[in-house]
Amino acid sequence: MTTQTTQPTTLARTRRTALIGAIFLMATSAIGPGFITQTTTFTAKLGAAFAFGILMSILVDFVVQMNIWRIISVSGKRAHELANAVVPGAGYLLAALVVLGGLVFNIGNVAGSGLGLNAALGLDPKLGGLCSALVAISIFLVRRAGMAMDRLLIGLGVLMIVLTVYVAIVSGPPVGEALRQTVLPDTVDFAAITTIIGGTVGGYITYSGAHRLLDSGTTGPEHAREVTRGALTGIAVTGLMRFVLFLAVLGVVSGGVVLNTKGNATAQAFESAAGEFGLRAFGVILWAAAITSVVGAAFTSVSFFDAFSRRFTERRARDWATVAFIAVTTVIFLLIGTAPSALLVFAGGFNGLILPIGFTILLYAAWRRRELLRGYAYPAWLLVLGVLVAALTWYMGITSARTIFEYLAG
Repeated sequence: MTTQTTQPTTLARTRRTALIGAIFLMATSAIGPGFITQTTTFTAKLGAAFAFGILMSILVDFVVQMNIWRIISVSGKRAHELANAVVPGAGYLLAALVVLGGLVFNIGNVAGSGLGLNAALGLDPKLGGLCSALVAISIFLVRRAGMAMDRLLIGLGVLMIVLTVYVAIVSGPPVGEALRQTVLPDTVDFAAITTIIGGTVGGYITYSGAHRLLDSGTTGPEHAREVTRGALTGIAVTGLMRFVLFLAVLGVVSGGVVLNTKGNATAQAFESAAGEFGLRAFGVILWAAAITSVVGAAFTSVSFFDAFSRRFTERRARDWATVAFIAVTTVIFLLIGTAPSALLVFAGGFNGLILPIGFTILLYAAWRRRELLRGYAYPAWLLVLGVLVAALTWYMGITSARTIFEYLAG
């Protein structure tokens, strides 16, 4: 009797931890070194007007993640499996694009972890990146890799928010002006908006939390309400972190500090706001953002590998592939040195270009292929919002593509 009672309780606890882990996997994947660099770059360029871009990213995030989490969890299929079922061959294209975007981003994530340890402890960036990569790899070598990943993401996610809130308060940003320009911006920069959307919800980030739910067994129409609450919580966490980081940098910029966006502008901003502690806090924040993004990018990118080989449906094969993915990006980082800010900004923009492709295909599955969703009656309001956001992301992607590739020129 005790054993029968304990097993459902343990299963429920494991699923709850996995759901919280999925929330923080989505959130911390969306708040990596790329996002931090992009936010600082565009805040220095646009000032308080960039608040509109932050708001747009949160609204798009809401619609995209609410749809993606629901479609994938209800169907019990990964994004590329759904894409292949809707348009034969589309899943291979989506998988290739996501893996490529994840690879580029992960070089920046490893570089960011090295820069974080350099700012926090004075460690050489290359050595810091290597040590951080080994920490990430160790997660996937332990027997219960999923639980270890979930706990790391939750702890570091909370730490990032607390430290960033402190620096935002100390920097004294013009909150009233930021709120005004959130809805009435002086300038609208579509390339900046596409890039920040790509850095927070594009490419692999779109599918990180949803694919984690599949691994935990949280699938089927009966879990739709639970999944929706999880997606909303994840969006709230990422939205809070985005605005707080923006306000921290805005306070520095508004105070007359000219940030060098070719260098480590965010470190400069945090040091200007809170002195030596600010610099060390930035190091911890950047390291936490980077190491969680290394884990998120590797986990999610490898979750698309089974589009090309069924052997990656096995947990152990995926864990070893994840280790290899992290190792390859680390070697590339060690060979090229610290990823320039231009690469991190470009990676966000590139993922923003990927976003509408997969999102459109999954929306079509929800609209016309009800059998793929096990007969689930998909909410019409959510589908309509999804179509509107898909159209918006296509428009922004097409109009911004040239500018995004110009970011590579620095």
